[in-house]
Amino acid sequence: MAFDFKKEYKEFYLPKERPEIVTVPRANYAAVRGQGDPNAPDGAYQRAIAVLYAVAYTIKMSKKGDHRIDGYYDFVVPPLEGFWWQEGVDGVDYGNKAGFQWYAVIRLPDFVTGADFAWAVAEAGRKKRLDCSGAAFLTVDEGLCVQILHVGPFDDEPRSVALMDEHIRQQGYENDFSATRLHHEIYLSDARKAAPEKWRTVIRHPIRKSERRHP
Repeated sequence: MAFDFKKEYKEFYLPKERPEIVTVPRANYAAVRGQGDPNAPDGAYQRAIAVLYAVAYTIKMSKKGDHRIDGYYDFVVPPLEGFWWQEGVDGVDYGNKAGFQWYAVIRLPDFVTGADFAWAVAEAGRKKRLDCSGAAFLTVDEGLCVQILHVGPFDDEPRSVALMDEHIRQQGYENDFSATRLHHEIYLSDARKAAPEKWRTVIRHPIRKSERRHP
């Protein structure tokens, strides 16, 4: 049976609709960095998604070709994820989508090395006739975070973020955004097929112990 990240790591991919604090281990991703409104038709974000899936499926289907990857095991391609930020903003300003900076990412199995990834990028570009040169091998060590399952449109995410902020305040934590610790989303629904009110998105924020005293 193919390895499924969502089933094997339910605590990180299938949280509850209430905030919870977790420690997220280091993980490797196929990543494309870009900027701008992710909803722009044929924009940079949409092109990035096409590249990521091309690379991810090239790795998955390598079992049927001549290229052999050491330690390979069959896997379900994980859901699309994204790390988001805006210059001068802690978290996300949902009213300024044009100001988004982002990494669109798909998690990689642990057996994928940098050399394997470079092969997959070249092979995907050749087979799909797609410019995959923007794809990068990205390692992220998120560490201590708060997360929640948000159900509904992306523009309604602030209500879930407010719950997260209140939860960490009560637990003696505070947000810890930085250049390397970012607003993180995991997309469990296909936005092209599901109604917006049914979209399921994991929202995750980096946190640290608060130095402030609360009543």
